[in-house]
Amino acid sequence: MTDLSLPPQPDDLCGYGLRLRAWRADDSGDLTAMVRGSTDPEFLRWNTPLVHVTTEAEAAQAIRSRAEGWQRGDKAHFCVTEDGTVVGHVGLGLLDLRLRHARVGYWVLPEARGRGVARRALELCTRWAFEQAGLHRIDLGHALDHVASCRIAERCGYLPEGTLRDGMFEAGHQDAFRDVHLHARLATDPPPTGVASN
Repeated sequence: MTDLSLPPQPDDLCGYGLRLRAWRADDSGDLTAMVRGSTDPEFLRWNTPLVHVTTEAEAAQAIRSRAEGWQRGDKAHFCVTEDGTVVGHVGLGLLDLRLRHARVGYWVLPEARGRGVARRALELCTRWAFEQAGLHRIDLGHALDHVASCRIAERCGYLPEGTLRDGMFEAGHQDAFRDVHLHARLATDPPPTGVASN
């Protein structure tokens, strides 16, 4: 990329039976889904959000902040839908267009788990990042013992690179840390196979 800006956010990024689109701050369904995802016990078991989203007002603010991040070129977040229903989130943070690098994260609502939604959303977002946004490297980090997230990363071609000591907060704390298993995928890596299968 030469202009150091993200392409416009697509509203029709489709593949693997999913559609990725912008979160909508004026859509009550989106707000409810974001609150549910952000307060889900399984999500909180593995993540300690820096900005807590527990109400629809906080969700609307988070959505506006992410839209502003897209304009600045340092965030690229998507609402994940399946058959028109919100099922999760995938997004790029710590995005540096000069270095062509970002870190990806995702979550899936409880009723959508076990169907490969996170894996399919991650792959769709990854391909967009490489092919449309011009990124070269995407990091993916998860708590060291988060086996499900490790499997998702590996199935999407994110190769393990090692352990970041005390690389993230302990669940529910901002004064204690735990190790992170780091994966990464390069634009030059071969694409994974079988992403759409369970």
